[in-house]
Amino acid sequence: MKLKPLEDRVVVKPQQAEEKTAGGIVLPGSAQEKPLMGKIVAIGAGKLLENGARGEMSVKKGDVVLYGKYGGSDVEIDGTEYKIMRESEILGVVEK
Repeated sequence: MKLKPLEDRVVVKPQQAEEKTAGGIVLPGSAQEKPLMGKIVAIGAGKLLENGARGEMSVKKGDVVLYGKYGGSDVEIDGTEYKIMRESEILGVVEK
């Protein structure tokens, strides 16, 4: 199944939660924090402006982004977890 977000929304595939701490301690599933970083897998066309034009998206497919702890809506498609959020909920793009 394909998912095409509308307006200024993006679909993000969250990165997996860390299973070990920096010191090497293995964390049980309940102690793992939700990831706050993910890769954009789809973007919408952009916000519809008052003049009828579409606003340009500042992120693109493939960007790795940071988002807030409670940002977006969680969805599951074909057994894979995704987040759908507005572009404004993205805190930043991780540059390589």
